[in-house]
Amino acid sequence: MIAARKSARFERWFAGQAQQRMARTFRDLRIAGLEETRALAARGPLLIVANHTSWWDALYVLVLSQRLLAVDGYAFMEGENLRRLPFFAKVGAFGVDTRVPGDAAAGVRHAARLLDRAGRVVWIFPQGRERPITERPPRFERGARTIARLARGARTVPLALRYEFGEDERPTAWASFGPPLPVEEGLARDAHQHQARAVEGELDRIERAVRAALPAPLSGPGAPSGSEVLASVDEGRPFVILPGRPPSAWAALATRILAWLTRPHRAPLPAGGPARR
Repeated sequence: MIAARKSARFERWFAGQAQQRMARTFRDLRIAGLEETRALAARGPLLIVANHTSWWDALYVLVLSQRLLAVDGYAFMEGENLRRLPFFAKVGAFGVDTRVPGDAAAGVRHAARLLDRAGRVVWIFPQGRERPITERPPRFERGARTIARLARGARTVPLALRYEFGEDERPTAWASFGPPLPVEEGLARDAHQHQARAVEGELDRIERAVRAALPAPLSGPGAPSGSEVLASVDEGRPFVILPGRPPSAWAALATRILAWLTRPHRAPLPAGGPARR
């Protein structure tokens, strides 16, 4: 197992860089359950299980952990990737190599030992590798189940991640934290299946919000706008919208110049004015 080598100063800097990169790339971040999860972490340790759908997941989790939840976060990472990108160890990643006998079990025990105090969070992607969000239900490995059973003082929280293109040239990064799993489900022999269903439920919540955010199909008096529908489907746990960085002024100017250069021109009238019948 490759141990984490956290550096508070490096973690703050790297998380800031990750947040700036996301702000430049994404139109906005839309996050549900952030305040509830922050309050839960203040009362005890959390094991957060998430679907793994994109290269961006690691940076998004870092921003959520360090910048938005402000917790002491650690994360499972595939050992080969951590050897290739060793700086992730300085922000709390620890690596396991499933090809090495006993390495995965050592990583599971290490994760459980980390979950010993309030404000401590271990993030894990139980799918093990990137899978499309259309794969339902998500298939979770048993490692997260074992961590939950060993760290009995920790609560298990599901998290769904999704990246969606819409009417803007930049996509939106969605995240939805669900309520913690009931204790009996988190400690059950089939806890990994309960975890997968909980994450699937949050993916469904994002799906409803994505559909609601689209332009309303109705028109005329009384037709709900996209934002009104978005508020109604997420009553009690709405998505907080954190806007990204607007496109540069040069890019906006280039678009206006291109539009002016390619504007249509009226064809000149024939000599003698318009034809008469």
